[in-house]
Amino acid sequence: MLEGGARMLQFRHKGHFSRAVFTEAARMAQMCLAAGALFVVNDRADIAALLDAALHVGQDDLLPRDARKVLPARLGLGLSTHNEAQLREACEEPVDYVALGPIFATHSKDNPDPVVGLKELQRLRAIANKPLVAIGGITRERALAALHAGADAVAVIRDLIPEQHTKRALRARTEEWLQLLKT
Repeated sequence: MLEGGARMLQFRHKGHFSRAVFTEAARMAQMCLAAGALFVVNDRADIAALLDAALHVGQDDLLPRDARKVLPARLGLGLSTHNEAQLREACEEPVDYVALGPIFATHSKDNPDPVVGLKELQRLRAIANKPLVAIGGITRERALAALHAGADAVAVIRDLIPEQHTKRALRARTEEWLQLLKT
C-alpha cells in the first residue's frame, strides 16, 4: 500500500497488545516513516506515544483531552462519532479531525452503530468545525458520494484489500483508490 502511494495507514488492533503485536506496529511505523506516510495507532495513546504516531480513539476509549496528556500536541489525534450529539462534543475536544459513521452499512465491526447515511453526513458537515472523515462501508463506488456530501476524507478498510493479497495487487488497489480520489 505504501509503494502504491498510501499517505496514511492505521494500525487497528482490538485484542491484547502483546510484545509481538507491538513489534509489528513498530515495524509498520518505520515503514510509514520511510515512505513519508502518517502512521496512526487505534485506541492506544500509550502505544502511539511510544511509536511517535498519531492516535485515533473511539467513543469507549480515553477522552481526547486525557489522551493528550500522553500524546504530544505535534502528533495527530482523531475521534470517531456516530451521531449529532457525539459530533458536537467532539468539536470541543482537542482533536485534529472527527470521523463520522458508519455512513453506509459496515462489516468491520461486530456491533456497528446505526447507519448515518449521506443526507445526515451532509447536514452534520455544517456543524463540524474540524476536518470530517467519513467512515463505515466506504467503497470505490461510494467514496465520491461521501466526499460530495461534505466529508473531507474517507477511511477505508475492506475495499482496500483485493481478493489476492499479493504485493502487486495491494499496490494496484492503492493506486486505483488514489486515482479515484483525484477526480
